[in-house]
Amino acid sequence: MNQKDSNKKVLIAPLDWGLGHTTRCIPIISDLLKNNIEVIFCGEEPSATIIKNEFPTIEILYLKGYKIRYSKNRNLFFIKIMLQIPRIIKAIKHENKWLQQVVKARKVDAVISDNRMGFYNKQIPSVYITHQLSIRTGNSFLDKILQRIHYYYINKFNVCWVPDSFSEYNMAGSLSHPKKYPQSPVQYIGPLSRFNKTEEKKKYSIAIVLSGPEPQRTILENIIFKQIVEIKEPVIIVRGLPITKEKIKTNNSNIIQHNHLAGHELCEVMQQSEVVFARSGYSTIMDLITIQQKAILIPTPGQTEQEYLAEYLFKKNIFFTARQDEFILEKAVIASHEFKYSNIHIQPSYTSVLSAWLKEI
Repeated sequence: MNQKDSNKKVLIAPLDWGLGHTTRCIPIISDLLKNNIEVIFCGEEPSATIIKNEFPTIEILYLKGYKIRYSKNRNLFFIKIMLQIPRIIKAIKHENKWLQQVVKARKVDAVISDNRMGFYNKQIPSVYITHQLSIRTGNSFLDKILQRIHYYYINKFNVCWVPDSFSEYNMAGSLSHPKKYPQSPVQYIGPLSRFNKTEEKKKYSIAIVLSGPEPQRTILENIIFKQIVEIKEPVIIVRGLPITKEKIKTNNSNIIQHNHLAGHELCEVMQQSEVVFARSGYSTIMDLITIQQKAILIPTPGQTEQEYLAEYLFKKNIFFTARQDEFILEKAVIASHEFKYSNIHIQPSYTSVLSAWLKEI
């Protein structure tokens, strides 16, 4: 395919479980546009706002999300998730029916899904992006059942792209390196990050980057704001609320507050900080590793994927970690200073994988 003469059309849709699935689509979208591919993004307002800020001319189609919510009680996390499964399955069926209509009406050439299990079409190339080939719930029996369900949907796609390295030198451990693989071909494409490492002068003692579904995003925010009211070092907080205008009132002039920052701004702020506090969501981890930034990871209580990733990377001395229910900011900062961080660098390969894929559509 002559990329310059291409008028191919690709739909791309991320899961609405936090905004990390959206942000890690940014490098894919960027490469598609560089290859003169017409990209149509599908999602709800928070995701669409982020994409519109990064790509002002891109077309957005509204697609209802799964609307998954966490429990306030970490011990009830998976019970609440299991109770939402009927609604999730309904959402999967809805998005698949919606997609068939759009593909036909808009003459779409291919689709890319980031963890949206119903976003496939058997008539055109369909890509599924996930780092969770293994499911971790804390219950091995349930893990096998959920993996089987996940593979059932993955196998409806032509290929599965895993944003990690195939080697032992990787970011997600057993999550992205299962004992058994799906039937659909699996390709490891390295980290998907919208960030680029630059040399920045340190301006902030701490950067706090909040993210993830409610109510846990707000719970962590409340914990942190109670502890930073008297802080004397410069702190910057990014709340992870792209469609919110109101800010939390504080009389501490050392605190700089943003509801949302564009990707290049967030990248700059993180590298201008001595240490970053963030969730151990996989997209955040890929961003932090890309810019080789020291960080303290606070996994979402009860979300066993984040808890596993935080522990896995802590044991490898890549990031420090702290529990939300025991969180004391001052102690975490001191412990982080004493922690012997080791850098990990994994070369991204998604550009070459994407280029080869485009020649097939």
